[in-house]
Amino acid sequence: MKRLSILLCTASAALLLASCSAVKHCKSPELNLPETIAEGQIDSTTIADMEWWRFYGDTTLCTLIRRTLDNNKEILTAAANVERMRQLYRIDKAGRLPNITAPVYANRETNEYYGKPFSNDPEIGVKASVSWELDLWGNLRWAKRQGGAEYLASVEEWRAMRMTLVAEVATAYFELVALDNELAIVRRTLETRQEDVRQAKLRFDGGLTAETVYQQAQVEYATTAALIPDLERKIRIMENGIAMLMGGYPGEEIPRRRLELDITMPDDLPVGLPSGLLQRRPDVRASEQALRGAMAGVGMAYADRFPRLNLTLTGGVENGHFEHLFEAPFTYMAASLSAPIFGFGRKQAKYRAALAAYDQARFSYERKVIEAFKETDDALVTYRKARESAALKKELRDAANKYVELTNIQYLGKYIGYIDVLDAQRRYFDAQVSLSNAVRDEHLALVQLYKALGGGWQLDEEVPRPERPGKDKNR
Repeated sequence: MKRLSILLCTASAALLLASCSAVKHCKSPELNLPETIAEGQIDSTTIADMEWWRFYGDTTLCTLIRRTLDNNKEILTAAANVERMRQLYRIDKAGRLPNITAPVYANRETNEYYGKPFSNDPEIGVKASVSWELDLWGNLRWAKRQGGAEYLASVEEWRAMRMTLVAEVATAYFELVALDNELAIVRRTLETRQEDVRQAKLRFDGGLTAETVYQQAQVEYATTAALIPDLERKIRIMENGIAMLMGGYPGEEIPRRRLELDITMPDDLPVGLPSGLLQRRPDVRASEQALRGAMAGVGMAYADRFPRLNLTLTGGVENGHFEHLFEAPFTYMAASLSAPIFGFGRKQAKYRAALAAYDQARFSYERKVIEAFKETDDALVTYRKARESAALKKELRDAANKYVELTNIQYLGKYIGYIDVLDAQRRYFDAQVSLSNAVRDEHLALVQLYKALGGGWQLDEEVPRPERPGKDKNR
C-alpha cells in the first residue's frame, strides 16, 4: 500500500511537471493598452452597454433588425456552427471517461483440412468491455481545453455576427431614408423648375424676355428630371439589400420613416475604459479563445511525445452452445503501454509546429486588439466631424434658402438677370441634398461608433440551438 501511494504521488508530480512544461514556451500577448480610449474619457460608462433595441429608438428600424436576427441565413449558419462545436466539445469531454461496450455475438466455424477430420467450432457469447486511457501527461485534458476554447470561440463569432448584422441593417436603413429624402427634394425642385419653365414661356411669348431665358429654364428642368431614375434605382437596390438581410426576396416593401433633418445629437458620448472594450467586443473575445485553443494544441503536441497507458477489462459468458451459456464465465484483462521510440523527429516537429501556431494566434490576437482601438478612434473622430459638418450644412441650407428669396425679388424688380436666379436655385438644391447626406452620415457615424465599442450584440435570449431539419416549430 505504501509503495502504491509513492507511485501515485510520483505520477501526480510528473503529471504536474509535464503540464507546466508543455506551455512554458508560450509567451503571453503584449498588449500595452492605452490608459483611455478617447482623450478625457476615464469613466467606465459606455453607450455600448445599451441594448440595441434601446439604442435605436425607431420602432420601425427595430422591427427590421429583429426580423434580420431571426431569419438571416448567415446568422442561422453561425448558430448551426455553435451547435456543432457544442457537440464536438461533448466528445472531447467524454474522451477522458472510460468507454463501455457490450457485444453479443454468435459464430460457427467449420474446417475440413486435407488429411484431417471435419471440425465444427460454434461460439456464442455475451460480453461487457471497459477500456480507458489514463491521462498521464494531460493529453486528454488539453484536448478538452481545446474543444472548450473552440466552442466558446464559435459563440463569440455568432455574437460578433449579430453585432455586424445590427450595424448593417441600421446602416442600410439610414441610407434608404436618406435616399427617400433626396428623392423628395428632387421632386419638389422639379415642381419649382416646371413652374419656372411655365413662367419663362409666358414672358418669352409676351416679349418680356429673350428665348435664351426660356431655354435655360427647360435645361434646368430636364437636368433635375434626369436625377429621378437613378435615385429610384438606388432606392430599389437598397430595399432589396435590406430584404436579403432579413432572409427575404427582392421586391418586398420595406417600411421606414422620414429622415429628420433638425434632430440634435449629443456632442460627447461615453465610450468606457480600454479593458471594457476588450470585454465587450465579441470579435476580440473570439480571437482570445482562438489563442487559448492554440495553447491547448501546444499542450496536446507536448503530451503526445510521452507513453500512453490503456487499460482494458472484458467480462462475460462464452460457450459453444446456448445450453449452459450462463455457466461459462469469461474474463479478460489487459494493459498496453505505447511509447514512441524512433519517430525521426516527427513528434518534435509537431510540437514546434504547435508552438508556431500559438505564436500565429498570439500575433493575430494582438492585431485584433489594436484593430479594435483603431476602429473605435476612427469612429469617434468620424462622429464628431460628422456632427460639425451637419451643423455647417444646416447653416448653408438656411443661407441658400434666403439667397433664393432675395434673387427672386431682385429678378422681378429687374435688378438682376435670370442666370443669377438659376445660380441661387442650384445652390439651394445642392445645400438641401448636402444637408440630407450630412444628417445621414451623422446617423451612420453613430452606428459605427456603437459597433466599434462592442454594442449591438447584447442578448435577450440564450446561445442558439438550431432546429433540427424537418422539425415543426408550430408543434
